Amino acid sequence: MSEYDFNNKLIQCTATLKSFAFNLTKNDEEAEDLLQDTAYKAIINRKKFIAGTNFKAWLFTIMKNTFINDYRRKVRRNTVMDSTDNQFFINSSESIVQNEADSQILLEELNALIDLLDDNLREPFRMHFTGYKYQEIAEKTEIPLGTVKSRIFIARNEIKKLISKYYIDRFPQEYCKKKCA
Repeated sequence: MSEYDFNNKLIQCTATLKSFAFNLTKNDEEAEDLLQDTAYKAIINRKKFIAGTNFKAWLFTIMKNTFINDYRRKVRRNTVMDSTDNQFFINSSESIVQNEADSQILLEELNALIDLLDDNLREPFRMHFTGYKYQEIAEKTEIPLGTVKSRIFIARNEIKKLISKYYIDRFPQEYCKKKCA
């Protein structure tokens, strides 16, 4: 592939690459930087592209790998290593006590809301909630895959309505303004 053809293909893919970059970063400026890094790496490694293969997929792979490498670099840079002895109370791991009461209460309340769902929505949703994949749910319940996905979607929306009804609508506006602000 000539340099001219390569550059034209790169320009044609810019819009979809920018969209993908934004999906990865959720930030316009970071997406633009990621797009520029990807274009730079693609141009530098132009000779490594094999003609006849999927050009767009090659660019997406470069972008995804660049994003992952940058993310790992940022995480490593923000990690603080404490090599001092545990001479302070704050660093003492012996004094840490996990209190899971709040999360247990929330889980019990969520299970109670799930129990309010219709039978045909409850079973697929509960299976999905406990970690089953859509395909596994479809096989175990002998329901078509699309129906399983639809029922889980509807169940989620029903639970959102129930949460709104039982929790958000119960509190007066003044209380919510103080606590939610």
